[in-house]
Amino acid sequence: MTKKRKKLFTKAEFPVSQVRRFLEPGPIVLLSSRWQGKNNIMTLGWHTVIEFTPSLVGCVIARANHSFEMIRRSGECVINLPTRPLTDEVVRIGNSSGAEIDKFAAFGLTAVDAERVEAPLIGECHASFECRVHDRSLVGKYDFFILEVVKAHAAESPRHPKTIHYTGEGIFLESGKAFSRRSLFRNALL
Repeated sequence: MTKKRKKLFTKAEFPVSQVRRFLEPGPIVLLSSRWQGKNNIMTLGWHTVIEFTPSLVGCVIARANHSFEMIRRSGECVINLPTRPLTDEVVRIGNSSGAEIDKFAAFGLTAVDAERVEAPLIGECHASFECRVHDRSLVGKYDFFILEVVKAHAAESPRHPKTIHYTGEGIFLESGKAFSRRSLFRNALL
């Protein structure tokens, strides 16, 4: 039996400043926070899973964002996973400041009480992950927060939601069809 040869791609020079189009680490999320009785939401694309146990997620929250000080001071937030029906709200949230408006009210979203943190969950999101700041050592230099997920909530259906991913210049991708290669994995955690 002969193996089918894999396709070779012809590649052209590509602008280094645009590699995010291919390497963006994951779906767009909405980060909700609460400080001194006020709620806020920001759109976030720069995040990555760092560890499974404890569940650690790293994210860049630029200090110019209203959420930066709210999360730095409160030491907590909620990572909320929107799906395609919330794309317009995701963009509008990202184009506005919580210092000027109440984003929950302005964009018709529901603040739901969390169980382990003060920051609210967003009811319209498929999943919500309550987080506490785990490590601040990279905040001063890179605005990089390491968060520990202390409680997770996810809708039971669909099991694989169609998340949205930002590639820059106003273009989003929707996650595609799920497929399995479990039989090839030796470690069940992967």
